Amino acid sequence: MTIQPLPAFEPPYVMAVFTNVRTADETGFAETDARLNALVQDNPGMLGYESARTPGGLSITVAYFRDHETLTAWRQDAEHQAAMKHGRAHWYESYTLHVATVERSHGYVRDA
Repeated sequence: MTIQPLPAFEPPYVMAVFTNVRTADETGFAETDARLNALVQDNPGMLGYESARTPGGLSITVAYFRDHETLTAWRQDAEHQAAMKHGRAHWYESYTLHVATVERSHGYVRDA
């Protein structure tokens, strides 16, 4: 499998950048993460997401949404709200969330 970034989307669109450091408590994290990833895919304005974790434990997830209304709907989802509350109590040492409107986007893929 070739690893590639998501393709560039047609602007404008919205991106949410969630950067975090987790605690040692992994109880239920993988299951909740899988459930939320499946759930957010049902959001018709969800364009995609990319995620990476450094060996030192810093995680970054960038989620792309068609507009702010779509992102707001995701933020207000009841299961997502419950997971955020549980995450603050158990899974995260610290996190930041940055939301921005993307005005320009392009990509490149080397010819095979």
